[in-house]
Amino acid sequence: MSSLVYSTTVTAVGELVADFREQGVLVFFGESAPIELHEFSILHKPDVETRAPLPGDLIRLSNEEFTVLAVGSVASDNLLNLGHLDLKANGLPEAELPGDVNVEVRDLPTVKVGDRLEVYSA
Repeated sequence: MSSLVYSTTVTAVGELVADFREQGVLVFFGESAPIELHEFSILHKPDVETRAPLPGDLIRLSNEEFTVLAVGSVASDNLLNLGHLDLKANGLPEAELPGDVNVEVRDLPTVKVGDRLEVYSA
């Protein structure tokens, strides 16, 4: 039985997010992120922060579901302390960078203000 371990609502979407999405990457930051990051980031406000994603967890984003394949060594701290998440649809079983959270290779959704990102335990 899976349970909700992280939940957040999108509050702003930077103008370069679509370009990153086309490359299979979505960059999330908490609302307090420096202004220079806003252009390429999805800003969000969490309401459940039990823990960050782990391999095998399910991420639901904009009503689409993704299985977490790998989590970088600092991804958990980044998400829980800064609201920062690099979601990469690259299908890799190991994170290339310490902040990466990898999911299967497929198109990432177009994220809009008001959309939800939720993480469910495996």
